[in-house]
Amino acid sequence: MKEKVEQALEKIRGFLQFEGGDIELVDISEDGVVKVRLQGMCSTCPMSAITMKDGVERIIKEEVPEVKSVEQV
Repeated sequence: MKEKVEQALEKIRGFLQFEGGDIELVDISEDGVVKVRLQGMCSTCPMSAITMKDGVERIIKEEVPEVKSVEQV
């Protein structure tokens, strides 16, 4: 599952890097919870919660259906 999540993050990464940020995969639990860390400008952006739910989580869950949720750490 880690490889699939990393591939999904690669699709997202370009958009985040365009805005001066990035994303790092921190952990994937056995029950399908993905933990990521926003970096750079994305870590302090007031829109980061929306980016996480409407962007990052949506894309990861579309690409990797066994993922239950995505959390920012």
